[in-house]
Amino acid sequence: MNEKKIEDNKVFIGSLIVVFSIVLWGLFAPGNFSDVSNSVYGFLTGNFGWLYLMAMFFFVLFALILAFSKYGKIKLGPDDSKPEYKTSSWFGMLFGAGMGIGLVFWGVAEPLYHFTSPPYGLKPGSVEAANFAMKTSFTHWGFHPWASYSIIGLALAYFQFRKKRPGLISSIFIPLIGEKRAKGTLGKVIDGFAVFATVAGVATSLGLGTLQINSGFNMLFNVPKTTLVQLIIISVVTVIFIWTAVSGIEKGIKLLSDINLILAFVLLMLVILIGPTLKIFNSLTNGLGFYIGDFVKDSLKIEAFGDNTWIASWRIFYWAWWIAWAPFVGTFIARISRGRTIREFVLGVMVAPSIASYVWFASFGTLGINLKEKIAFPALKKIASVSDTALFSVVKNYPLATIISIITIILLCTFFITSANSATFVLAMFTSNGDLNPKNSRKILWGIIQALLAIVLLMSGGLKSLQIISVAAAFPFIFIMIFGCLALVKALGKEKI
Repeated sequence: MNEKKIEDNKVFIGSLIVVFSIVLWGLFAPGNFSDVSNSVYGFLTGNFGWLYLMAMFFFVLFALILAFSKYGKIKLGPDDSKPEYKTSSWFGMLFGAGMGIGLVFWGVAEPLYHFTSPPYGLKPGSVEAANFAMKTSFTHWGFHPWASYSIIGLALAYFQFRKKRPGLISSIFIPLIGEKRAKGTLGKVIDGFAVFATVAGVATSLGLGTLQINSGFNMLFNVPKTTLVQLIIISVVTVIFIWTAVSGIEKGIKLLSDINLILAFVLLMLVILIGPTLKIFNSLTNGLGFYIGDFVKDSLKIEAFGDNTWIASWRIFYWAWWIAWAPFVGTFIARISRGRTIREFVLGVMVAPSIASYVWFASFGTLGINLKEKIAFPALKKIASVSDTALFSVVKNYPLATIISIITIILLCTFFITSANSATFVLAMFTSNGDLNPKNSRKILWGIIQALLAIVLLMSGGLKSLQIISVAAAFPFIFIMIFGCLALVKALGKEKI
């Protein structure tokens, strides 16, 4: 193997060693793995919660200011370049990779949880609790997460397509540290962090998604919730997501994303029609009012002298999780965004999906909260306490329950596959020196690794620990993203406008 080949494989080999070390740790010492991951995560969120809040707020401001600045008209590519994908397919791919499965999982569960168990002394089941539930769901799934994705995606797309740099996170830093260091040890460490965050985040989602699909089958068709069933689900899904990743973006990933968009729209329309339609539109309007009105206050809310238990377990955890996902989602979004302007990119990546999320949570959240009028409050609270079955438990109290549940399971599977095949593609890029069209053998390898990691941790009960440690390990990405903003501004300052 020549020297260049060894150099190119450093991130690949180093990442494999770290990932398999984590798997073995979780498998043979699950108690210690859980204790350490919780301790590290607790230390970071307890001492740096303020930093997560300020960083995410900064990302929102940075993206919007850049979009509407004089640099907004700059193309992500040569000046004469055109977008590779039509806008609907582009939106479908970025939405599916970014958080599609999360919306299905939490669309009912999160608003219902906050409604039945609100913090800050709010009365459970009250109008105030309902307002808090909708506003909070909008906050957690709106501008902030998509802004974090746009930071990485925009910087990468700019340097990849306009400056002809490799599709690696380290490429963003060339204006700050020079090309030699970006390609050296420091750059390899940055890219290694990106690989680990991606593998751990997606493996966790594969495991959690498998549990919810199994729960859906159990409620609909009495399929038992067993390890064997879960192994079958994850095996079938793995074959499909590797096949679509190997098929490439145009044939596999794009096609599945288009299907996702259609299914999600059909499901949303059904929920609006069979649910309390007027209340849904009122919830959307009222929720947006509270969300916009309290945007700055909620973005930076953390007690200096009071209790931050809720903030740490919900908001800061979400912010840390979105940052952990930013390398993978941002890289994939960058890969499909050649030819778009900076303004078009930010509005498409940050504003459009946020609006879709608001409509989604208003619809599904209201469906759950409205159930207070149909069943006893203790029963509603019990539904809210089991996140992976909350949607199915709520829907069965409305018309067309079976049809909606079946569409939901199909959508869970397709969103599940979209996130996994996007991640597989990105991991192959990261470990192929940023090649925008990596070899199929590397895609297949990473697909198998993700599936095996999910299976091992599913069987050993270590999924939650992996999620927590991946969130903790992604802490350095706060600084990587902030410096990425500075590097982008420095590079844009040399553009002739």
